[in-house]
Amino acid sequence: MLAAPPDRPFITMWHDEDEVDVVTFGEFVQMARCQAADFVAHGVTPGDRVILVMPQGIRVMVSFAAAMLVGAVPAIMAYPNFKIEPKKYRFGLSGVSKNLKARLIVVDDQFPDDLLSYVECSGDAKIVRNVVMQGGSSDWELPELPSDPDRIAFIQHSAGTTGLQKGVALSHAAVLAQLEHLSAAIRLTSEDRIYSWLPLYHDMGLIACFMLPLVYHLPVVMQSPTDWVMRPGSMLSLITQYRCTLSWIPNFTLQFLARRVSVKERPNFDLSSVRMLINCSEPVREQSIKEFLTAFAANGARIEMLQSSYALAENVFAVTQSGLDPSGLPGRVWVSARRLTDAHIAEPVEAGSNESICLVSSGRCIAGNRARIVSPEGVELPEGHVGEVAIQSDSLFEGYYNRPDLTAKAKKEGWYWSGDLGFCLDEELYVIGRKSDLIIVAGKNLYPQDIEEIVCSHPRIHDGRAVAFGLFNPDLGTDEIVVVAEVEHESDIQHTASIEDAVRNAVVAELGVAVGAVYLRPPKWIVKSTAGKPARSTTREKLIAEQPELRGA
Repeated sequence: MLAAPPDRPFITMWHDEDEVDVVTFGEFVQMARCQAADFVAHGVTPGDRVILVMPQGIRVMVSFAAAMLVGAVPAIMAYPNFKIEPKKYRFGLSGVSKNLKARLIVVDDQFPDDLLSYVECSGDAKIVRNVVMQGGSSDWELPELPSDPDRIAFIQHSAGTTGLQKGVALSHAAVLAQLEHLSAAIRLTSEDRIYSWLPLYHDMGLIACFMLPLVYHLPVVMQSPTDWVMRPGSMLSLITQYRCTLSWIPNFTLQFLARRVSVKERPNFDLSSVRMLINCSEPVREQSIKEFLTAFAANGARIEMLQSSYALAENVFAVTQSGLDPSGLPGRVWVSARRLTDAHIAEPVEAGSNESICLVSSGRCIAGNRARIVSPEGVELPEGHVGEVAIQSDSLFEGYYNRPDLTAKAKKEGWYWSGDLGFCLDEELYVIGRKSDLIIVAGKNLYPQDIEEIVCSHPRIHDGRAVAFGLFNPDLGTDEIVVVAEVEHESDIQHTASIEDAVRNAVVAELGVAVGAVYLRPPKWIVKSTAGKPARSTTREKLIAEQPELRGA
């Protein structure tokens, strides 16, 4: 950071057409030094935890860098917004602040007073509003910090949708190893320019779209997740305007853009500058890729730019990356849906044959990383067999902060057990879901995202606003599938019967299983995680609270 060319543009923060903030690397360093001096004045010393609860933008990025300059350990938390369920947010804020025992909690002027009571301070901790970045002196001398690569650099929080998020402690050595391997895997050059709407409190936004350009002195064009959701086409407009070459996205983004960006808007976009649009953080869906290419082929969207990656906070970021093999594309395989659910084996079949599904890989392991598929007993499984993804790397986390119990459960003999289900085929990793989300009906393994994708294909269901989970039915002696889905418009509730019938028929036709119950709800009913994803288990709890007859399930 300190060695960056001072006049080189770093952050372009877009709010709307009339409000765009731009800082160079030189300006960013100056602001970070001022902020660092201010932190020291507030009593922050090396090793202290500093929690940042601020909106997406330059200020939180400066504060994060400033904390690292003084040897403190920063952690960014989600800022409250209409997408995050209030009760869940209060619970997370209380738990994280209690666990980290931070010296300083920094919030902005707009942070609600009533939420401050949920921040648990210990000892001489302080809550500070709106730290002024120009308040200190840019001539302030940086403290001499111990040259220890194993020292904690910062804490990320897992994007879990259940319970308290876990603090992932990452060393300087792990972060630098990850950035080195990631930059090589995506063939990073000084000409690259990154676009992002991703939140900085999760690994995709923090590592790929902040740490990577910070260390390699690249420009990044950003907007807040909320601004993007309200105006989906703004992503494509900014990529066009600034000629961005790289962007990381969760899978749902592809269909969201294809369905939400109007045909009238599309002629304004030019995606020819994009080298890689990297699909990450969710299982990669072939249907999403097809819809995006169909919608934006005329704008320069190409199959070779749609890449994929498997990443998680516990590994700093990426484990795998597509495009590393001669084809330059993620692997694709058609497998028997029946064998996948009944025998937990990905058995290749002829493309498009009956009862087959197409799975897209997350690529091959990047340098310094290994992945294997294991049974519950820890036995490595053969190719094509579904099991838990375990990883080993030189960027693996130290452990969950202040939670040695959780660390011991997750790290076994140098391997991290991810909780994700997948299989390997021809050196490519295919991730198909979370172990904890698996629905088992009469011995069949069903992956909720497969059901949810079918449900969301109905025109009266809001894109990406469906969850599927299992509830025990004592009459059947097994779980049954329960679907909760938000309708596109409140008025669509009047069509409940026809929507439910269509959903049931579609799931039977596609997966050969019956849905036990379908609950349609108005927009914004489903609980979402801080990562913006529907939270299956929390939504399940909300439904049970609303439907007492389900409580015994």
